[in-house]
Order: sequence, then C-alpha cells, then structure tokens
Amino acid sequence: MNITLADLAALTGGILENASPELPISGGASVTDATATEVTFFGNARYLPALKLSRAAAAFVPLDFAEQIPAALIKVANPSLAFAQALARFAPPPITYAPGIHPTAVIGPGVTLGEGVSIQPYAVIEQGAAIGAGSVIGAHVFIGQQSTLGPACHIHPHVTIRERTLIGSRVVIHSGTVVGSDGFGYEFSAGRHVKIPQTGCVQIDDDVEIGANVAIDRARFGRTWIQEGTKIDNLVQIAHNVIIGRHSIIVSQTGISGSSKLGQYVTLAGQVGVVGHIEIGDRAIVAAQSGISKNVPAGETWFGYPAAPIKETKERLAYINRLEKLYARVRTLEQVLDKKGFSSKGET
Repeated sequence: MNITLADLAALTGGILENASPELPISGGASVTDATATEVTFFGNARYLPALKLSRAAAAFVPLDFAEQIPAALIKVANPSLAFAQALARFAPPPITYAPGIHPTAVIGPGVTLGEGVSIQPYAVIEQGAAIGAGSVIGAHVFIGQQSTLGPACHIHPHVTIRERTLIGSRVVIHSGTVVGSDGFGYEFSAGRHVKIPQTGCVQIDDDVEIGANVAIDRARFGRTWIQEGTKIDNLVQIAHNVIIGRHSIIVSQTGISGSSKLGQYVTLAGQVGVVGHIEIGDRAIVAAQSGISKNVPAGETWFGYPAAPIKETKERLAYINRLEKLYARVRTLEQVLDKKGFSSKGET
C-alpha cells in the first residue's frame, strides 16, 4: 500500500524538505538497500557516505541535518523512531489470537482466567495460577502453581514460568525463556556441595520485555526483581536476588551474578559480566564485553576487563598498543649505549 511523503511527514511529525509532498512511497529499507520508491533513515554518522549514494526516495534525518543528499528529507527529532512508525504503516496486520482454551491445553484446578484470554495448544497451567484479561499463552508454555500474570501479557511458545512467579501487565516473554528456575546456591560441607534451598520468587513488573532463551533465577529468599519497563535481550542470565531497576536495557549474552543491584535506566551492553553483591548506579552504561567487579557510580560509563571509567580504559589500551614501538625504541637505545661502551644493564 503506497502512501505519500506528506502522509509520512504527518504520521511522524516531520518537516519535509527538498520533496514533492505527493511522491508515493511503497515501503522502507536500509540506506544501502532502499529503492527509488522507499524511505530510509539516518541515525549514525558512519552511514553518511552510504546515504549520499542511496537510491532512497526519502530519508528521515535529524532536525539539524545540513548535508546535501539526493533523497528528499523528512526532518524529525528521532529518525530511528520515525522510521519504525513508517514501517508499521507498511507491515502486514499483526497476528491475532482468538480467545478461548485449546482442547489440548491442560488447566489445573483453581486456575483463574481473565476475560479474553487465549490458551494455545499443549499449554500447561498448574493449580492456583491466575492469568489476566486479554493475555496470550503460547503453545507448550508451562505456568507453575500459584503464579500470576497481569492483563495483556504475551507469553510466546515454549516458555517456562515456574511456581509462585509474579508477572505484571503487558509483559512479553519470548520463546525458550525460563523464569523462576532455582538460583545457583551451594555450601561446601563434609567434602561435598550441599544445595541451599531457593525459597524466594521472581517478580516481573509492568511493560517488561524478555527475549529468547533467557534464564531468570528465583531468589534464595525474598525476590529476584525486574522492574517496570526494562528490556532484556536474548541469552541473558540473571541470578538469584538480582534487582534490575526501571527502564534498564540488558543486551545479549550478559550475565549478572547473585544479589547485584542495578539502578534505573542502566545499560549493560553485549557480553557484560557482573560479579555478585555489587551495585550499578542510575543511568550508568557498561560497554560491551566488560567485566564489572566493583560498584559503578551513577551516570558513569565503564569499559574493559576489569572495567574502569571508559576514559581510563581507553588511555590504558592506547599505552598497550604503543608497547611494540616503545620496545623497539628502547632496544635501539640499548644498542647505541653498547656501542658507546655503556652496558644496557647500566654497567661501564
């Protein structure tokens, strides 16, 4: 379905420049792949050369964009968000699920189902669980005893939600994730590892989204707590009694050890490792593949292994990268000293 540039600008609150308002647009694509009837977006300076060569009919660009490019401009506050809004107009209708319980689903005694709940094939909902209105429970999902889900949740196929888990409203959990498995807790006694009972729960607040194949462990006591609006990527491990503050971002392959606490609006990039029992302050950012071994103050960006403030780590890496040249200079100086009768060991 084609829409005009004027429609796109109105949809996204953008300002048209260098454009025919009635130019038809058939879809959206990346800077390098867009065709003469598609829109793209510019959100990273590294793609400017590609944008100047792009065949796109139009591009969402920042409000202060001043470069000359062949494409028409739609100036917006957030090009990536505007592009997402445009793509939604071109996308097929979302998949919907009819309310009701599939005949193959297993529903235990005392389960409470809100209005309009959809239970897909082979789902298992155990005794005493409660599912909020309008929620979708995918095929082969397991929901343990006394767990509760709020309204409008979407639990994708093959998710496991163990007993006594507390989930808020509008929570999305993708396939393969396990919520509420035992925390990894043992004491060494009499020559063997003795398991410590994990008697707490997991609490997931409203508007959290959890990716595929994530493991979130139940607490040893109390709760493991994922607070409102947090987004968790695929393949993340969250250990027992971890607290993740509101609206944080946890990127793929991150591991957070037990009893660590993250503040609000924290970002952990890919493959970050966090030791147990530390705190990461509000709005802190940890760069990819960093190892956090001590508290991170609020608002700071840390990087490296072991991680430190990013400026310190970059300076240290710069010194390391110059070691080869430094070694060559020292070796040359030693040779000069040797020729002049001075030993490189400082002896005459």
